[in-house]
Amino acid sequence: MKLDIKSRMFVIVIILSIVLIISTVYYAYTVNEKFKILQINKYNESFGNLANYVNNVESLLAKSTISRNPKYSAESLTEIWRDSNLALVYLNNIPISSEELSQTAKFLNQVSDYSYSLSRKNINDEELSESDFNNLRQLHKYSVKLEETLNRLSDELYSGTISWNELTKKTSLEYAQAVDNVSIFSNISANLSEYEGLIYDGAYSDHVNKADKVGLVGDEISEDDAYKKVQEFFGQNRIEDIQLNQFLENANIPCYDFLVTLKNQENKINIEIAQKGGFVVEMQNNRECMEEKLSQEEANEIGKNFLSEKGFDGMEATYFTKLSNIVTINYAYKYDDIIVYPDLIKVKIALDNGDILGIETNGYLNSHTNRKFENVDITLDEAREKINSDLEIIAEGMAVIPTKWKTEILCYEFKGKVDDREFLVYINCQTGEEEDILVILDTPGGTLTV
Repeated sequence: MKLDIKSRMFVIVIILSIVLIISTVYYAYTVNEKFKILQINKYNESFGNLANYVNNVESLLAKSTISRNPKYSAESLTEIWRDSNLALVYLNNIPISSEELSQTAKFLNQVSDYSYSLSRKNINDEELSESDFNNLRQLHKYSVKLEETLNRLSDELYSGTISWNELTKKTSLEYAQAVDNVSIFSNISANLSEYEGLIYDGAYSDHVNKADKVGLVGDEISEDDAYKKVQEFFGQNRIEDIQLNQFLENANIPCYDFLVTLKNQENKINIEIAQKGGFVVEMQNNRECMEEKLSQEEANEIGKNFLSEKGFDGMEATYFTKLSNIVTINYAYKYDDIIVYPDLIKVKIALDNGDILGIETNGYLNSHTNRKFENVDITLDEAREKINSDLEIIAEGMAVIPTKWKTEILCYEFKGKVDDREFLVYINCQTGEEEDILVILDTPGGTLTV
């Protein structure tokens, strides 16, 4: 039976439609698989860096338990402070609920804080007490247990016994138990639970993540609303594609995690939008920067203008680090000439053309609120009298600093020099007590404080 032309055309259209549907489905599948691979690579990289930094911390803690030289000890303790903070950064990028790894985060926070406090003793040529060494021995013992647990998890991940897909599911704990009849995450909790309350709660590391995130205001938004926030952030005309990775329900700030491709750029950009309020929590663009054309002052201004455009007004550049022609600048909120250090935003800027390659707003979203500064019982002159006369004061003002109790103190901030070494001294505006002293380190990689 012959088909007429009309029937043949109809058959051809049907066949072409089927081919088109199959091609579209296949293309969507391959794109989705590529995104999955990219995400798994990101998790693998973060976990590998976490394990490496924990290994570093364990080795450095071992060294610190036997060193009696304040200068050498100060270097080791400063490295512990740095590496434990870096471990925390990569821990936050791992898609396992904060409840399961909260003990690890708390442990690393307190290792960072305690090593920081001891390094300040050493900087002043003060020998550590036997109690300090006992605490370091205890910390080292727990760091060994954590190192062993992470290495075991690493083996199971890379052997395929456990997958990131399983770990991101609600049943991840049950899955881990079924594999080995022992929960890796329960081991972490059990191994580290004894240390709680053992050591000093330092002033600067643990304050960032608060239960009451006063800067996170507004209503909860949908996935579609978050998608629009991504478009607004980059500019719709610059975007080639946006894909939702996942909803990070158990993160410190629950957020929608997207991968973005910009026009004329091959690399994917990761951006996280808070479910509450629709704020950008973090954005990372890992493109390479091959040369340095901009000065530090120009980069500071670019970052400040960028933050103002995104609704973060009144931000002041404080300290910075520079690596591979990219500068990361810490901006703190400034209110009536008062620097509010808890309201912190970090911005990464490419020094070849001024592109914004990253932003992280956790400190600001946790702490930013309208403050009233009424309890100022000490004058600037009276506070200055509290300063060691050897300190040559080169700048002074007022600042809010965090405390170990996750509260804040209004202080007079004095920047000064002794024998070509710069310090920051903080005097409580209410009591006149010396609250803190920081050493300013001008290094080839930036300006830091310890």
